[in-house]
Amino acid sequence: MDRATFLKSMAALAAAGAMPVARAQPGVNLKVLIPASPGGGWDMTGRALGQAMLDAKQAATVTYTNVGGAAGVLGMGPFIARDKGDATQIMVMGAVMLGGLIASRWPMNLMRGTPLMRLTTEYNVFVLSPNSPFKTMGDVIAQFKKDPESVQWGGGSSGSTEHIAAAMIARAVGVNPARVNYVASSGGGEAAADVLEGRVTIGGSGLSEVVEHLRSGRMKAVAVTSGQRLAMIKDIPTLKEQGIDVEISNWRGLFGKRDLMPAQRQALIDALLAATQSPSWQQTLEKNGWTSAVLAGDEFGKFVESEFVSLRRIMETAGMVVVPIPWQQ
Repeated sequence: MDRATFLKSMAALAAAGAMPVARAQPGVNLKVLIPASPGGGWDMTGRALGQAMLDAKQAATVTYTNVGGAAGVLGMGPFIARDKGDATQIMVMGAVMLGGLIASRWPMNLMRGTPLMRLTTEYNVFVLSPNSPFKTMGDVIAQFKKDPESVQWGGGSSGSTEHIAAAMIARAVGVNPARVNYVASSGGGEAAADVLEGRVTIGGSGLSEVVEHLRSGRMKAVAVTSGQRLAMIKDIPTLKEQGIDVEISNWRGLFGKRDLMPAQRQALIDALLAATQSPSWQQTLEKNGWTSAVLAGDEFGKFVESEFVSLRRIMETAGMVVVPIPWQQ
């Protein structure tokens, strides 16, 4: 949908009394909530998507707000609760948020918001500082088996894909997942700093969040969580290649405010689809090693619900979530 058609459809809705006039042009002044600290995958996604919206002429201005903490849950709560029906606001989210909601047992239901679109998938990479006494993933695992608490696993918030991967690795190598010494951070930028400054033994992060550190030699990759090696770092073995039967991916997407009207939602989805087809977004995918995984509307909503079930099962198996006994359910 071009910008003129987009604006005409919104104006028609306003004239018919279907939406407040002040919110009749969601494509003009877009507000993007990034529920994480600057520098991480969600931050990179939100800002790149905003630029793509501008380049595709689906927005005149884009503003960004970072609210980090608790796997995005701290930002999600107010986003879902306030300004219902406002189609000028979107929130970046993904698998990490679902894991955080499951781990924290947060009472607010994400699905009260409006599922808009899945954008990308990405695998995680485990990295060491160049000054680390360990040289390989095998070295880390040997120490982990010997003294689990002595190995500090760094990554995003509690319940993030890095946290889940660490727990899955523990189970795969015969260590009680409850003994994983996980150091949570509010976002990829902080997680990278923990590795660089030696506050953790090993760090987990999306490839896009650490690729520049790998290229500069400030970090050393020792494993990826994909089923096959990644093209951008094809010399780094998978966990499975190293005898650790673990594979897990991360995905990122967008939600809108609660109670969007069908026409508002569709107009916003059309604008986002146009942005994902822009040259700037395609360049972002290539630069960061992200895989396009566009899924929109109701199909995305069904995917999120199925991911809740799947992630809960994984986290229960890994010992991260206590399965309630019958009388507690």
